[in-house]
Amino acid sequence: MITAVVYSESGGTYKTTMTANLAVALQRMGLRTLVIDLDPQEGNLTSLFDAGASRSDPDADNLVKHVLDMPDGPFEELIETTAEGVDIIPSHDMLGDFTSNLEQKISYETGMQNMSREEYPRFELLYDLLWEREELHKQYDAILIDPNARAEDLLYNAIFALRTLVAPVKPAGKGNLSLDGLGELVGNMETQLDIEVGLACVVPSGVGQTNAHQQYRDQFESTPEFATPVSIGDRESLMDAMWEARGSAFKVVEERWKTFERDGEMVSEPGQRRVRDREIETLRKLYELAYFLATETFDAEVEPVLDIDVRDDERRQFDLSEEQEVTTA
Repeated sequence: MITAVVYSESGGTYKTTMTANLAVALQRMGLRTLVIDLDPQEGNLTSLFDAGASRSDPDADNLVKHVLDMPDGPFEELIETTAEGVDIIPSHDMLGDFTSNLEQKISYETGMQNMSREEYPRFELLYDLLWEREELHKQYDAILIDPNARAEDLLYNAIFALRTLVAPVKPAGKGNLSLDGLGELVGNMETQLDIEVGLACVVPSGVGQTNAHQQYRDQFESTPEFATPVSIGDRESLMDAMWEARGSAFKVVEERWKTFERDGEMVSEPGQRRVRDREIETLRKLYELAYFLATETFDAEVEPVLDIDVRDDERRQFDLSEEQEVTTA
């Protein structure tokens, strides 16, 4: 199956929106897809998909309780289905206290089992939950995680569980630094956890038209150490509209969501957006990224045709297996 953690150390790389768009693209390819939101901050994947009504309820069952083997209900009741068909395990405020709760669990269990703290498998808990106890590989074709940004227990559990990274990076000097840090992180995790971690690809995101941005993009694409299947242009308006549409960039374009001023107030509505060719091209690149992950990294068989059906406008199709637009109607 397809498993990937979408991770970047720096902000502004479209990490969360890229996770959402990858998940929806994989779902459109015919794959049963689940996303797991491990980011406790506001403005996360849960908010984007309009899920997690109980995320602030301290008494509500949530993923942390299941990871720590203290559930308040069946695991399947954690899963919600979004409007675009992708399933999600929402974020919960308890994620912010994951390490402190984990420390309590470790202290108790090592004391009961006469085990040293160093022997305790603190980074294997999510792996055991997903694959050993819940056997999600029997239910889904693809699982993506949007993790917290800090290098701590939640991130380590995500990487140990899924083993593959997709890394959005900024096309600037800071992007190079984050890439170096990511390489160091991967190396450290492989050594510390005694596993292989694959860097599936690097995705330059927010690429503008400046010479500096173009040079950095070219540098990323020509580096042999990692794959760079696509670069995503500076589409701030499109990505911002995702939060108002409560869904992917595919939903924004097809339903033509736009934020604009009306009678002195900012409103967001479908049916208002003027869809431009560069936004259609962005959707094609996002689909191409998902196609690369599915076929090149995991050798999966998926639907290569992207069908974009814009509300009250033209319908377009792209066949990635033939690398061309096949119809415009």
